[in-house]
Amino acid sequence: FSSRRRHTRYISVTGVQTCALPICSTLDKYLKVSRIIKRRTVANEACDAGKVLVNGKVARASTKINEGDRIDLTLGERTVSVEVVSVKETVRKEDAVTLYKPIS
Repeated sequence: FSSRRRHTRYISVTGVQTCALPICSTLDKYLKVSRIIKRRTVANEACDAGKVLVNGKVARASTKINEGDRIDLTLGERTVSVEVVSVKETVRKEDAVTLYKPIS
């Protein structure tokens, strides 16, 4: 078990708690769920082109994303920098903006 307290998903077998795993997501899925990029295939293409940095390093689409990570994204002439506030598997469209906060 990790000493860090994060959102956890508890896995149980017949109602007995066996372990806790931190919720994490892949970069392409996070970009789609948070609606920073509208489609997962476009997020994959941006990662393959080296236009996405996670914590200052070029990231692949399969990079695991956790709370507190910084994502820098170059789209055309525009650069978007965000800090990951929350990681969820699914979220309503109205609540997607709560998953990250913009960094100036």
